[in-house]
Amino acid sequence: MTATPRGVAGAQAEALAAAHLEGAGLVIVERNWRRRVGELDLVARDGDVLVFVEVRLRRRGDFGGAGASITAAKRSRMIAAASAYLAGLARTPACRFDAVLLDALDPARIEWLRDVVAA
Repeated sequence: MTATPRGVAGAQAEALAAAHLEGAGLVIVERNWRRRVGELDLVARDGDVLVFVEVRLRRRGDFGGAGASITAAKRSRMIAAASAYLAGLARTPACRFDAVLLDALDPARIEWLRDVVAA
């Protein structure tokens, strides 16, 4: 199966996001965790806090930037996927939802937003 240009760019964006978060001291524990209810791009630890990270790359601003693409429906899928992930853990840690936004595949242009979803 051949990767699409969009899929390749998405993987590159996730790799840039992971490197950025690791540089800030987070530890990546999962990448592209998928279940029927949804996908978690990155799961990281920030000290004792489990962080579910949505990575958004949007090169064009016609319909808003990368942040605008995190709709209410997307937030619902993120919460559902995180709930499924947490169900597999022995104990539920403190959690938060972050987003890493990119308008280009450029590490200097990463925007990291913490607590983007109130669960």
